[in-house]
Amino acid sequence: MVPSSTKEQVRVRIAPSPTGPFHWGTARTALFNWLFARQHGGVFILRIDDTDEERSARHFEDQIMAGLRWLGLFWDEGPEVGGPHKFYRQSERRDIYAEYLKKLLEEGKAYYCYCTKEELEAARQAMLVDGLAPKYTGHCRNLTAPPAGKSPQVIRFRTPETTVDFKDLIRGKISFETENFGDFAIAKDLERPLFHFTGVVDDHLFEISHIIRGEDHISNTPKHILLARALGFREHHYAHLPLILDTNRQKLSKRKLDTSIYAYAEERGYLAAAVVNFLALLGWHPQGEEEVLSLEELVQQFDLNRSQKGGAIFNEEKLDWLNAQHIKRLDPEDLMSRIRPYVSQRGWNPDDDFLLRVVRVEQDRLRTLEDFAVEADFFFALPDYEAELLLWKGESKVGTVTILDEIINIYSELVEDFPSRQVVVESLEPLIETKGRGQVLWPLRAALSGRRTSPDPYEIFEVLGKKESLERLHLAKKKLSV
Repeated sequence: MVPSSTKEQVRVRIAPSPTGPFHWGTARTALFNWLFARQHGGVFILRIDDTDEERSARHFEDQIMAGLRWLGLFWDEGPEVGGPHKFYRQSERRDIYAEYLKKLLEEGKAYYCYCTKEELEAARQAMLVDGLAPKYTGHCRNLTAPPAGKSPQVIRFRTPETTVDFKDLIRGKISFETENFGDFAIAKDLERPLFHFTGVVDDHLFEISHIIRGEDHISNTPKHILLARALGFREHHYAHLPLILDTNRQKLSKRKLDTSIYAYAEERGYLAAAVVNFLALLGWHPQGEEEVLSLEELVQQFDLNRSQKGGAIFNEEKLDWLNAQHIKRLDPEDLMSRIRPYVSQRGWNPDDDFLLRVVRVEQDRLRTLEDFAVEADFFFALPDYEAELLLWKGESKVGTVTILDEIINIYSELVEDFPSRQVVVESLEPLIETKGRGQVLWPLRAALSGRRTSPDPYEIFEVLGKKESLERLHLAKKKLSV
């Protein structure tokens, strides 16, 4: 995995096409390349594959770059950063591709194909009827002159009949017989090169050492190797990552794949650190048992040899769990600043002191930032609830009112407006010893939160303070007295 020559620098790239959102597959590939570069003191390059003029859009390109930055995967060369190769958008490199296309045409290693889409489809259907795998028939391969009345449709690579072997750093030796895929298109014309060709030329000119990408590109690799050989380029090290599958081990749905990670995280409240951690575990596992890892820890532990061959399962429950663990790692004040936008969306505008007290209570209970507005809503506005919620098992309304009266009397004597949890606990202990823990703490919890499940009532009292807590206790008495 490390270059065999000590003089060879690790240079890797991510080459997304700006034809859709920055999705999970692209992000996972970017992360593995970035980690590999950082671990080996190499260079991580961002190259934009925008040769598809009809579908490429600048806002998708902007989203890709914003997503990489959000994840902390900053590139060393590429758009907005620059580098020795000047142009990092393929749409800006057409003159370069044209020169290499001319070279292949002049050397007879490529040729113009005049077959129309209709003719190609008819040939494909005939092969399927005969039980053959569809490929180009080679109809235009040996033409000595253009057919009368026809215009070139594409430029095809003249594929030699051979076996292409390469060593995959994850999967070992892989072999392909070229007769299975025939002569493939590399450009529509000199001004419009296609994916197979542009990538091979750029990987050579950018001096890419390792090509780390998804396993859906395995079938492309022999074509790229043949093109590189035909152009006199050196070959690269290849590593193909496993497909991302759903929990039923089916290919991840297009809806999920087309979901922007950045939008998904922003809406649901996932931390970038958790998303990076989750992406790393999609097809790789650390040496030890610890799975909660920061980006810095991933750089230290990452080893491409520990990548798996089988499909990587996209388990949203695992993402939620990881996010909860990373939320627990945050400084409460940092978490507060991240949570405030979700609080504001609900129309709440608490001061920092109050919000920080709530955050400290809820921090260990959150799976996502979005959860906060749901889990902690009662701190900002007491929900309406039925009087029966206040009753402990078998306790009467009259008995519960009596207990609430005693709680009110005890807490009215507290001197501080925001007493510590210890004070709140100790002041109530004599009553609990007399009446029973459930009989006292259940109506206290229900009165303060208006909910069946919540943090313990002492924590709630400490956050709300004496004034608000007593108001809620009086409201509870009123509900029981109606």
